[in-house]
Amino acid sequence: MTRSELIEEVASKTANFTKRDVEIIVSTLFKSIAESLARGEKIEIRGFGSFKVKQRDARRGRNPKSGEGIIVESKKVPFFKAGKEFKQRVNTIKPTP
Repeated sequence: MTRSELIEEVASKTANFTKRDVEIIVSTLFKSIAESLARGEKIEIRGFGSFKVKQRDARRGRNPKSGEGIIVESKKVPFFKAGKEFKQRVNTIKPTP
């Protein structure tokens, strides 16, 4: 599902909001999540999952094109862990053809 498909889906299920309103809400939600993670905060959405930032240490890597050894610097990466209810729902809903 793409962002525009998500907006369409939500807009079709809400009579009180226009498609433009839903687009603003979805954009604000994603922006808030990204900004919170950038500040190092953990985000927990009950029944869905949690987002947090993990620190990856520096390591020795290899350039796949040349085979030359390189140093990969340490960095922060976003991490998502699905919640129990979300995992159960994914495993019980049958996909539509």
